[in-house]
Formats: sequence, C-alpha cells, structure tokens
Amino acid sequence: MGGFLILATLLSGIALLAISSWFITETALVGLLVAAGVGATIHLYVPGGAIRLFAVSRTVFRYLERVYNHDTVLRLLADIRVALFRGLSLASRSHRSGLTGAQWLSRLTTDVDSLDTLYLRLIAPTALAALVSILVVMLAAVLFDMQAAMLLGLILLVTFLIATIGVYLRTRHLSARQSDRQEALRTAVVEHIEGFAELTAAGRTGKHAAWLMRQAHQVTSEQAKADARIGWHLAGAHLLINLSAVFALWAGFALYRAGTLSAPVLVLLPIVLLGLAEVYTVLPDAFGKLGATVASARRLNRDCRANEPDADSGTVNLPAGTALMAKNITVKHEGYAPLFKHFELQVQAGERLGILGHSGSGKSSLADTFAGLLPLHGTFACLDRVYLTQQTVLFEDTLRANLKLGSPTASDTDLWGILEQVELAERFASEPDQLDTWLGCAGSRLSGGEARRVALARVLLNSAPLVILDEPFTGLDAETRARIAKRMDGLLDGKTVISLAHRPDALPGTDRVIHLSC
Repeated sequence: MGGFLILATLLSGIALLAISSWFITETALVGLLVAAGVGATIHLYVPGGAIRLFAVSRTVFRYLERVYNHDTVLRLLADIRVALFRGLSLASRSHRSGLTGAQWLSRLTTDVDSLDTLYLRLIAPTALAALVSILVVMLAAVLFDMQAAMLLGLILLVTFLIATIGVYLRTRHLSARQSDRQEALRTAVVEHIEGFAELTAAGRTGKHAAWLMRQAHQVTSEQAKADARIGWHLAGAHLLINLSAVFALWAGFALYRAGTLSAPVLVLLPIVLLGLAEVYTVLPDAFGKLGATVASARRLNRDCRANEPDADSGTVNLPAGTALMAKNITVKHEGYAPLFKHFELQVQAGERLGILGHSGSGKSSLADTFAGLLPLHGTFACLDRVYLTQQTVLFEDTLRANLKLGSPTASDTDLWGILEQVELAERFASEPDQLDTWLGCAGSRLSGGEARRVALARVLLNSAPLVILDEPFTGLDAETRARIAKRMDGLLDGKTVISLAHRPDALPGTDRVIHLSC
C-alpha cells in the first residue's frame, strides 16, 4: 500500500508536467497559426481537466503516502524497541555488561531510528525510481523509436548507478565510521552530564568540555566530507537527467523534421524526464547513509542477540525445600580482582537470612550476583526472585505506574494496602491525584525516605518466592524502620528473604545472620 501511494504520487507529478508541457506547446502553436491567419482550434477542457485532476491527485496521494508510510514505520520501530527492551530486561548481566547505559540507550534510540532509512528513504524510492525509469523508456519507444529508447535507457541506467551504488561505494566506510564516532560522542556527553559533579570537584569540567568540543568538531568535519561526496553524486545524477532531456529533445526534433512527430508530443518526453529528478533527488542521500544504517544493524544484531548462558557457569536442580544454593562461586566485576572466591551458601525455603558487612565488603555485589545482575562464575540455582537494589530507582511516571511494576495486575485496593504497610497511604491520600501523583524525574518530588519506601512497596507487591533486600530501610529513622519491619513479617510470610545491611538494626526479622569480613 505504501509503495503504491509513492508510485501514484510520482506518476501524478510526472503526468502533470507532461500534460502541462503538451498543453502549453499546443496552445502556443494554435495562437501562432491563428495570428498568421490559418484556421486552428484546440480543445481546452480535456487537458485543462487533466491538469487539475493530476494536480489534486498529486497532493492527495502525497498526503496519504506521508501519513500511511510514516505511521507504518513508526509503529514498526516502536515494536522493535519494545522487543529489544523486553529481551534485554530478561537477559543476564553478563549479556549486558559489555556496554554502558549510555550505549544501550543509543541502541534503543539512534540505532533503531536509523532503520527507518531502509524502507522510507531507500527500498521504496529505489524500486520506484527503477520502475518509473523503465516506464519512461517504454514511453520513448512508443513516441520516438527503439534506438532512441535504448540510448535513453543507457543514460538513465548510468544515472541510477551513480545515484545509488556509486554513492554507497564512496561513502560506506566513511558513513559507518561516522556512525561509530557519533555514538562514542553521544556516550561521552551522557557520561559528562552524569559525572558533572565529580568533574567539578576534580576541577576537570573545562578540560573535559574542551575535549568533547574537539570530538564534536571531528565528527562534523567527517560529516561534511560525506555530505560533499553525496552532493557531487547528486549533481552528477541531475546533470545526466538534464542531458537525457536534451537528448530526447534532439532525437525528437529529428523526428519532427521528418514529419513523424508533432511539436506538442516532441516536448512531452523531455518534460517527463525532468520530472524524474523528483525521485532521483532522494537516492544519493539515502545511499550515503546506508553505511551508517548497516553499522547500526550490525551493532543491534551483535549486542541484542538472544541471551546465552555463561560458558563458565553451571546450574543445578534445587533440592526439595531449598530456595537458593551457591557452590564454589566467584563474585567479581569485570576487570577487577574477585571480591569472593569459592563462596558457598544454601538457603532453605521460608528462611530469613541476614547478611552484614561494612561498606566495601561486597554486600551489594553479592546481592547482584544472587539477582543475576553480575556474571556468574560457579554453580548457582535459586527460585524466582525479586530484588530491591541498594540504589533507589523510580521512574518519571505516576505512583501507580511505579508500583505496578511489581505487580501489573494489582488493584487500587492492593496499592493502597501496600502503601499503608510502608506508611505512605496518608501521604498520598492528601495529594489531589492520589495514586496518579506524578513522582518527577527519578522520584524527585519525594524525599529520600519516601522514595525508598515506594521502591520497597513495589518489591513487596511482587509474588516471587525469594526476596532480596539490599539496605531496605535507607533514609528511614529508627522508629519508622521498626514499625515497617514489624509489618513486613506478615507480608513476607512463607517467602524466603535475604536482606543485607551495615548494622543489625537495619535488617528486618532474621533467622540467622552471616557476617562478611572481606
């Protein structure tokens, strides 16, 4: 459907030019004949009506084509993003650890956006340019002769190759390299913003900003070089199209002198050829960006492939009554020395385990390993789990949306109930929007303690049998912490809980406690 609308738009535009040129020429000739005293007539209504028809149809088809094709492509890109994000959310940390958050953001935004070039700016225009060129050559064979049509077809073929394959061959490496550099620059800018406080404290803000400007200048210089090559090919394609029109005019003039072709028909084909410029104009730019599109697709295929199990990790079946079992596992971050070696732990179903350790002892890294967020080295198995990370993560959305991440099917009654347990029900009941209260960027409208309780409520809503809580009461005073911890005993009844903290009073109720000494 989208291709048909593009074709209808092109044919309407070419037909409008062709009939207009025929009508203008015929009118001029009739006027000259009448001025010379020779009787001549012209039918005004048929060509006039055709001109109006194609003028309106070109506008209508162009509008419908833009609406339909852009809607189709945007829906497709949205589906791709959802599929990629769903796959990444289910993948292990070892699958994602090779890239930073800024690079994953680039995959889901810029790299996916570049794929719209394939259909809207490359496949459809290229196919239609070839089809319309063939139709024009057939028209030349009908109006002129086969020899003129073959020569005209040769010129158009060279034009097509210059505007497509020629551009791609001259820009593919430059465009691909430019795509990589743009991604590196975007990543550096994001990291600059995220680390602005640290750069300011170290007195490196100006130097780092100057380095970013140098990188940006290099990117723009490379882009100017690619644009120059695209521009030369575009100029060459336009030159050949104009030469084809001149050739058609020359060949038609010979037929006109021989009396086999009328003057209005003579000018029709050159004008049709000039109308081809509309479709040939978009080809060099599309093929100039094809190298970047291929590079983006290669990155997506490489980094967003299906999740694969770690080669050096093993899984075992859990014994009956066991919620988590780790044998001879190593906890480490890539590029750093291991935090734990030969670590072993077995947690029974329904058990409440507390893990204590000072800052830097590896508590959060151990929790990340249990939650599957760090590459696993060793043998590990556990039940389905839900994880409250040490860092409070809230999305720029409503309270309802943030809570429902823990349980998408939770009713409003469930949400108010869990808010009551973490002592936030009264706080949001006084808000005009209540559950639809906007929390702001990363929960900026809440205090640190309130944001922590929202994150905790989200975890408590989840039905997973294994709950991992890293510093669950951060930002809460002792009295509030004690009241919420007491209520949690009932909410977590029947579940296995692994909680981690600096001090014993920062833990909910436990059956046993492990002290980390590293």
